[in-house]
Amino acid sequence: MKYLVLLIVLVVAIGIWRSRREKDTEVQARRPAPPPGGPQDILACAHCGVHIPQAEALMLGNHAYCCPEHRHLGPA
Repeated sequence: MKYLVLLIVLVVAIGIWRSRREKDTEVQARRPAPPPGGPQDILACAHCGVHIPQAEALMLGNHAYCCPEHRHLGPA
């Protein structure tokens, strides 16, 4: 008898857990995606000329570099 009660409690708990999980995924699906970021300024590496976003550029004075090695080597 106690196993039957335990089984019923487990089934009810799993049912509640699944219904809450489904609600969470529905809410996430209804949320609009965040708008994409605006345009970014693009800079050329002073050493090799590779174009990189300003947010990722390593600046040294007014020169932009794509990696620490090129920043160390300086402009070409």
